[in-house]
Amino acid sequence: MMAYSCYLEALRIQPTFAIAWSNLAGLFMESGDFNRALQYYKEAVKLKPSFPDAYLNLGNVYKALGMPQEAIACYQHALQTRPNYGMAYGNLASIYYEQGQLDMAILHYKHAVACDPRFLEAYNNLGNALKDVGRVEEAIQCYNQCLSLQPNHPQALTNLGNIYMEWNMVAAAASYYKATLSVTTGLSAPYNNLAIIYKQQGNYADAISCYNEVLRIDPLAADGLVNRGNTYKEIGRVSEAIQDYIRAITVRPTMAEAHANLASAYKDSGHVEAAVKSYRQALILRPDFPEATCNLLHTLQCVCCWEDRDKMFKEVEGIIRRQINMSVLPSVQPFHAIAYPLDPLLALEISRKYAAHCSVIATRFALPPFSHPAPIPIKREGGYERLRIGYVSSDFGNHPLSHLMGSVFGMHNRKNVEVFCYALSPNDCTEWRQRIQSEAEHFVDVSAMSSDAVAKMINEDKIHVLINLNGYTKGARNEIFAMQPAPIQVSYMGFPGTTGATYIDYLVTDEFVSPLRYAHIYSEKIVHLPHCYFVNDYKQKNQDVLDPNCQHKRSDYGLPEDKFIFACFNQLYKMDPEIFNTWCNILKRVPNSALWLLRFPAAGEMRLRAYAAAQGVQPDQIIFTDVAMKNEHIRRSSLADLFLDTPLCNAHTTGTDILWAGLPMVTLPLEKMATRVAGSLCLATGLGEEMIVSSMKEYEDRAVSLALNRPKLQALTDKLKAVRLTCPLFDTTRWVRNLERSYFKMWNLHCSGQRPQHFKVTENDLECPCDR
Repeated sequence: MMAYSCYLEALRIQPTFAIAWSNLAGLFMESGDFNRALQYYKEAVKLKPSFPDAYLNLGNVYKALGMPQEAIACYQHALQTRPNYGMAYGNLASIYYEQGQLDMAILHYKHAVACDPRFLEAYNNLGNALKDVGRVEEAIQCYNQCLSLQPNHPQALTNLGNIYMEWNMVAAAASYYKATLSVTTGLSAPYNNLAIIYKQQGNYADAISCYNEVLRIDPLAADGLVNRGNTYKEIGRVSEAIQDYIRAITVRPTMAEAHANLASAYKDSGHVEAAVKSYRQALILRPDFPEATCNLLHTLQCVCCWEDRDKMFKEVEGIIRRQINMSVLPSVQPFHAIAYPLDPLLALEISRKYAAHCSVIATRFALPPFSHPAPIPIKREGGYERLRIGYVSSDFGNHPLSHLMGSVFGMHNRKNVEVFCYALSPNDCTEWRQRIQSEAEHFVDVSAMSSDAVAKMINEDKIHVLINLNGYTKGARNEIFAMQPAPIQVSYMGFPGTTGATYIDYLVTDEFVSPLRYAHIYSEKIVHLPHCYFVNDYKQKNQDVLDPNCQHKRSDYGLPEDKFIFACFNQLYKMDPEIFNTWCNILKRVPNSALWLLRFPAAGEMRLRAYAAAQGVQPDQIIFTDVAMKNEHIRRSSLADLFLDTPLCNAHTTGTDILWAGLPMVTLPLEKMATRVAGSLCLATGLGEEMIVSSMKEYEDRAVSLALNRPKLQALTDKLKAVRLTCPLFDTTRWVRNLERSYFKMWNLHCSGQRPQHFKVTENDLECPCDR
């Protein structure tokens, strides 16, 4: 206020005092009154046309008012009166930079530093412009020049970090971000970028800490809230993720990404209808939003909402093909693609893109290539005494994979095979985890380790054959395999499809599930196990469910005693209108029949009931029941008369459950792996020909025929129950020996210098299991 009075007094005495007009304008500019500042700077240059500082500041006012051309003219006036005015060159360059005229910006920033070799901001901004035109090495020189003048310049440190981040030199990037944070407390970008690095490395705790700092600096940072929510969601803290997404939407209601991520969290927590609503809101805000479109389709599929289904699948397929052509990661995940009516070759391309993305993640750890064990056959001079097998999984716990494979890890022949289990998830303290942990020869919890550290451990353990039990399922860390810590890498069990990965050599499967005529839809070489590739542990773990004294009754589940009961206990996302129409036809053709389904999820029940009613099916012919624990689920399965499989994506674990319960099925294999598993299960009982059909018409007719010919169905049921303890499907010990044979075959091919190749395992293969 005193300065203002002094300038006014000076102008009262000498109205033509240009410096006073300029200083007065500066006061108004500092207070944000740009119009008054503009008026007074104009008066200053009018009184003194050779007043470069006034022209510079007048240009700054014009820039602040969004009048770039007028600003440029002022900066040029300043340079006419002071040709070596570095600040004017720098400000002129910034206008050109904002307008996208990068060559002009570079030219003028260079003039600025030539006029003032200690012009820090000009060096930093010149680096930005050079980086934007792809002259990255020159940009690095500019940032380093800035740092040579001021070693703690936060923007230059951050910008160097950004370059190394883009180059996937993650360690270097992190060091610059940390250096930035050591010299300033007000920047959120370095915390955000550090969080990205920590998250990519699987260090979720530090990622969340960084996002907490972002939000401490700016509590209303919607992007920070969404990013922290995403991190919470990835580690299963879904309720906290939902809170962050809702806060982000409160801050920025038009943020489509927040609505879409909230939808995803709602879906994960079982609030499917809320998820659909949020996805639709995201698409209202951003109609061209591939992730929201694809995830909405998947959510609708999960609850059997089939309105406009064909139209939506056509739209989604178009999105996928465009993304693949543009080398963008597809918005449809490989695990979803296996249950969609997509061309198998398109599903392969989706997997390839995800595999390549995992390779990119792997390069961020900047590990040198691993050295592998020497290719010498086991038990030969200079070789190992045993073949070292590594299993990597996030599902060592209460998960279908452990329900099926629990005994496998301890059943391997320790004379020939040394087993290592690497657990990507923490101990859930269930019987499944404890059992595997106690029976496997080596069991390591690597859940808290970064992916590169896990890969180093696997390599240091000198694993010969490394098994990926996840594929593209929840909890996978496929970047570990992309680092190639073992000489032979295999996909098995967790993901019923191709990984599309150049770093996965083999897929363990069987002749029915993956016949060689379909080899073109797989990236891996195909290994055919005898009988069925799908292992199970039922003979060891679930024999008690066969006890006739412990059988359930229909009345326990509200099932009618007098009806013929068809059943399907698959998740609802595996159903489509074609199979449900067929089921409705079957119900109408078989008198006094009903269809028994799972509420999986419960939100689909109302839609399926309405759909069945529209097809002329009576309300009491559709019966829903809740999901049950494994033993109860198997026991109650035997209360049905016939299981109806879903062709789009078969019963896999569920198929094993119902066959163990002695319940026959009807299944229709198609082309993709996930559509053929149930057929393989049936064949491995020795009774497959009676349960496998080759067309939808035959499917309907077979189901009706078995239902109407009760003696024939009873004979099939009796035969199935009789072979359970002797057939290959439930002979885990036999299956493990065959799996070991496949591992030795892989290793021996490797030792002979041959590339991975398709092969079939036979149960009398003299090459296996111990190279005798």
